[in-house]
Amino acid sequence: MALERILVLDDEPLVRRAVREVLRRMGFSVLEAATIAEAEAALSSERVDLVFADVNLPDGSGEDLLKRLKAAPEAPFIVMMTGQGSVESAVRCIRAGAFDYLLKPFNGDIIEVILKKAASFGQLQRVNHYMTSGGDDSDLLGSSRVMEQLREIIAKVAPTDATVLVTGESGTGKEMVAMEVFRNSPRSRAPFIKVNCAAINETLMESEFFGHERGSFTGATERREGRFELAHGGTLLLDEISEVSVNLQAKLLRVLQEREFERVGGTKTIKTDVRVLATSNRDLGESVRKGRFREDLYYRLNVVPIHVPPLRERDRDAVLLANDFLVRAARKHGVNTGGFSANALSAIGACRWPGNVRELQNTVERAVILVGAGRQIESIDLGLTESGVPVAPQGRGAAVPAPGSDDPVTLAEVERSHILGVLEHLKGNRTHAAAALGISLRTMRNKLALYRAEESGAKTV
Repeated sequence: MALERILVLDDEPLVRRAVREVLRRMGFSVLEAATIAEAEAALSSERVDLVFADVNLPDGSGEDLLKRLKAAPEAPFIVMMTGQGSVESAVRCIRAGAFDYLLKPFNGDIIEVILKKAASFGQLQRVNHYMTSGGDDSDLLGSSRVMEQLREIIAKVAPTDATVLVTGESGTGKEMVAMEVFRNSPRSRAPFIKVNCAAINETLMESEFFGHERGSFTGATERREGRFELAHGGTLLLDEISEVSVNLQAKLLRVLQEREFERVGGTKTIKTDVRVLATSNRDLGESVRKGRFREDLYYRLNVVPIHVPPLRERDRDAVLLANDFLVRAARKHGVNTGGFSANALSAIGACRWPGNVRELQNTVERAVILVGAGRQIESIDLGLTESGVPVAPQGRGAAVPAPGSDDPVTLAEVERSHILGVLEHLKGNRTHAAAALGISLRTMRNKLALYRAEESGAKTV
């Protein structure tokens, strides 16, 4: 689960401030409330991923709020806090659905541990929902020959325990292919753990993989299980494996060969039974030749290679995918569009889509939001000419000069103008604007903070 917005509910200002500062240093958006009424008002207007809630509040019991929140659809994780804890209170809260229970005072390290646990647990929840709901096969839709071949390979390799290396350009759906292998494997009811190797700091990656013992390094306040341990009996996806450092590659090779490892700072050898899937948008063979990737690890991962074709090689699959994305985006945002016009479909089929399926999905979702209800989506709404050539956004705040202009603007200025234009069009709703632009809410917040800082600096000159 990608945690972004967190609510801190406590009637003590010092507690709220302490928790807020820790969360903001970690990059989270923080809401605060001193009473249940304030918390419910915030929750009714904002999507919140996790709530830190005090048990005793001026206008009621935090336990009652816990019960109401857990009964709602898509309830956030709830961590109860108290300075006067008891075993009975903790048991009641956990039984009512609390994710965790904290005794005051507590430090920032405890908060960080809880957030990591919530993120990992949220991922398992999504996988469980994915499997029980029948999944979402949109990224594997397609009638082209290359997609038929891809599905044939998945059908053959999924029932085995073979290690699979999924390659392809960014945005082609490599993670979706790995998920499809998992869903159709004998391990489909066991854990599916993903490690985004490109998103983890190199100094922390070994701990993420193998876990650590208490006191093994600064900040290691308790023993922690790594991803190989959490995935025991199931499947581990090493996403963007090419980003792993050469030093750690040797340790990964040992796990794949010997099926055993030690935690950081530990001496006990731990056996693991894990099926490994890996993805890469780089040519690992070329990385081996340049000395950036171990040859022995490459061959150990590349037992069964699966290449995901770019969208430009999938005949008319782009049109099929676009129609599916249109239905999903309309349902997601509650908008009934008039569908695609003939020139929009022509543009979709003709476009090269350098960002592949991900770019197509983001483009369609943005068009659904900005066009609104009832009107057909034209090629210009997709940012394309009828022949599939990208054009500058029209009427959305993008100040792009005409060809040959003597006063060209920078790419950063175009981006800024477009982001602010979309935000204005959506009446300041950051969540919808981020979805329309195909960026995360955190990226949206960072961009707006940068623009505010630039404006503030300009005023002081």
